Amino acid sequence: MSRKLQLGRYDYAGYSAFVMYSICSLVIPLMIVAIGRDLNFPLDDGGMAAGGVLHMTRSVAMVITLLFCGLISNYFGKRITMGLSIIFIGLGIACCAVAPAYWVLIPCLLIAGLGEGVCEGIATPFVQDMHPEAPERYVNIAHAFWSVGIVITVLVAGGLLTLGVNWRLVLGIAGVFTLLSSLGFLWKENPASPYPESAEKVNVEKLLSDTGKIVKVPRFWICCAAMFFGAGAEFGLTFWSAAYIQLTFNTGAWVAGLGTGMIALGMFIGRMVFGYFAKVCYLRRILFDCAGLTIPVTLLMAVLKPGIMPDLWLFILLFILLFLSGIGIAPYWPTTQVLGVSTMPKLDSTLLYIYFSAMGVPGCGFFTWLMGAVGDRYGLTGTLMVVPCCLLVFILIIFALGLTAKERKTAINRQ
Repeated sequence: MSRKLQLGRYDYAGYSAFVMYSICSLVIPLMIVAIGRDLNFPLDDGGMAAGGVLHMTRSVAMVITLLFCGLISNYFGKRITMGLSIIFIGLGIACCAVAPAYWVLIPCLLIAGLGEGVCEGIATPFVQDMHPEAPERYVNIAHAFWSVGIVITVLVAGGLLTLGVNWRLVLGIAGVFTLLSSLGFLWKENPASPYPESAEKVNVEKLLSDTGKIVKVPRFWICCAAMFFGAGAEFGLTFWSAAYIQLTFNTGAWVAGLGTGMIALGMFIGRMVFGYFAKVCYLRRILFDCAGLTIPVTLLMAVLKPGIMPDLWLFILLFILLFLSGIGIAPYWPTTQVLGVSTMPKLDSTLLYIYFSAMGVPGCGFFTWLMGAVGDRYGLTGTLMVVPCCLLVFILIIFALGLTAKERKTAINRQ
């Protein structure tokens, strides 16, 4: 099979969706210190749990729409559904820009979460349907553009904050550009190269039947557990990295953003490399090795403190560790999904992607809140220590998934 990528209009629309989804997800944690001070929940004075609640609230809305996005996409088609989801995300973030108080942020983020849930559930099968011959390549590459969004957020949002631009204006800009990116999906199609919508429409009865088949498979629940802990480690580290750098090392938003950007750069490189070289038979090994190598990196990062070495060397070491952690967490979300789908080939792949995401999103929300709550009690070192604990459980789950795969293969050979 040729390794040359075959890309078209909707590949680029999908990439823009990942970029804007990423920007809208990360622009608030990048500015969470400034937002907390303005809206009366300062992170350095017991407000970290309140900051974590913001994303946990968002996660609730995401899970709700994730569970129904299959029916929504079957009614409107994946292309239109993706466009509408991007509109909700942009609208919610734009509303956050004018929120007068902390409690107003919650309904605004609920609106964004409704769109993010649909985008999360449909974006991966949206890409897969265009490239059924090699989904593991195109899915990893598409997810790499999540990291592109992080880099843009760091360079633009972090830079604007450092220059004294108010966080409300930054959020407003992010919301408007997200709304504009929906045109990639909603603009009139070229009849010569339409999006390959599925001809088969899933009804409720079939959806329930397929769901019943999925939940009876033990490997499905093992993969769901892997998604929960892997997503928690990935997003928890990404969400809190800017606040950790800003408060621990007494830096401005620009330097803190650059630290988050190092994670993003590592994630982008990791996903591009894994996407290009990954084969189905190597997916579990990739996840196992990356998690194992990321544990010592995050442990070392958690114990770094100002004064243990000259500032220049301290920040060089910190940024190297952030970059390595980005490479390490790169495959957790997309590769775990593809691994789960590949181990259950006779089941509906779109539903599997949706249900795996429906377990990953609560992992993001729960561990974001947990890291904030631990930070309020034990400081930012305690916040980061949650990540290697997540990864240790993730490794055990991936190991268990390998055992079930061997048992299944043995049973087939005996038949």
